[in-house]
Amino acid sequence: MGSEGRIDLRNFIGGEFTENEGGAWMDVVEPATGMAYARTPLSGDADVDRAVEAARSAQPGWGSLSHKERADWLDRIADALEARHEEVAALESRDTGKPISLARAVDANRSVANFRFFAGLVRQHEMESFEMDDATNYVVSKPVGVGALITPWNLPLYLLSWKVAPAIGMGNTVVCKPSELTPMTADLLMQVVRDAGLPPGVVNLVHGDGAGAGSRLVSHPEVDLVSFTGGTATGKAVAASAAPAFKKLSLELGGKNASVVFADCDLEKTVPGVVRAGFMNQGQVCLCGSRVLVEDSIYDEFRRMFVEAVDSMRVGDPSDGKTDLGALISEDHLEKVRGYVRLAKEEGGTVLTGGEPCPPSGFEKGFWISPTVIEGLEIDSRCATEEIFGPVVTLHRFESEEDVAEMANNTRYGLAGSVWTSDLEKGRRVSESIETGMVWVNTWLHRDLRVPFGGVKDSGVGREGGRWSLGFFSEPMNVCVKHD
Repeated sequence: MGSEGRIDLRNFIGGEFTENEGGAWMDVVEPATGMAYARTPLSGDADVDRAVEAARSAQPGWGSLSHKERADWLDRIADALEARHEEVAALESRDTGKPISLARAVDANRSVANFRFFAGLVRQHEMESFEMDDATNYVVSKPVGVGALITPWNLPLYLLSWKVAPAIGMGNTVVCKPSELTPMTADLLMQVVRDAGLPPGVVNLVHGDGAGAGSRLVSHPEVDLVSFTGGTATGKAVAASAAPAFKKLSLELGGKNASVVFADCDLEKTVPGVVRAGFMNQGQVCLCGSRVLVEDSIYDEFRRMFVEAVDSMRVGDPSDGKTDLGALISEDHLEKVRGYVRLAKEEGGTVLTGGEPCPPSGFEKGFWISPTVIEGLEIDSRCATEEIFGPVVTLHRFESEEDVAEMANNTRYGLAGSVWTSDLEKGRRVSESIETGMVWVNTWLHRDLRVPFGGVKDSGVGREGGRWSLGFFSEPMNVCVKHD
């Protein structure tokens, strides 16, 4: 513990928790209360260099293990995480401001599932072979080397486990850099790998901000690959640093996703689904459907039902199991979201509900805003095309399939989307006309870990998930053996 009872975090390098060399710190603030409750190191170049050196030293031994041996380690980590399920959920809820029910059902569960899933996938991974008339080719999956894994604040352990598991499963060693806003569950994961006895240096962690630890980690000459999830502007900086050095690069960035609602949908099922898509985790999910495109003939009825459903959501104490929506991540982010609500009014929009501070009793210093629904904006307005990343949804009318495809594509992003219709052939046509990485029909965030995840345009580069993760975190080498 640090001064005033606050928790002081440490970097995790070479199997040990260690002080950062520069001695600089940053407060970790609880979004619901606005109060600092922990400190995280602001690591510098020397800390990153030590972490990369530890990873580089550990890689040959770790990479020489069989797929089965490494998969067994992933299962051990999954077991240890599962034993701390409630602790993970409580830490994540406090650190991010999200409801404890969401932290349990999504963050804690998925973190365990990621390690279990990739353990099974790595264990099943087999060498491919191709026969010729006079030779045999076989393809070996070799580790890339040292990976830099950089994760955001909205789904901290969910996304860190999504990267760590396949990375080390394929024989790489890694240096993790979680968001400085939400470092607590990354610290817990380091406790887990230490207590599980994972060889020192296989998984390392440096805390810090993007300009310091993040920048040095991405540009480090001994880092062979970079997997980054975060904002598009930061992703461009990561690419500018990593690409000239020919590092393997995966970027999962922002989104401005459309929920397309046709007149033939089942409104009783569609409205709750579209509300969930727009507001889960206070709208702070890159996949959220923040633009709702509704066929003109049902627009008025949908709007009535949608606003009623939004108004019925309970904003409250994140630790209360009955809470639907919690606090935004930070004061700066709250001001950004409120700025977009003001901009929407300037752009001619009408706020149908929300957009105001709504702190629950006892949480007046936290970062709170009521879920917001806006109509009347032009489809090419800033609020309808820029990523707000908060509990703000805009409603728009459309008249035809052709119109809605053009509207859905009228943004520089292309990450996800959803289509709601009883005509599955129409759902297929419209889905395939949207310039995006993934589309759900009559559902949202219905995830299968075997499928590719990623976006197009300004939403990213590359794919992770299932065999695509194994491919990214390995290098295929072909060996051709001539027959006698």
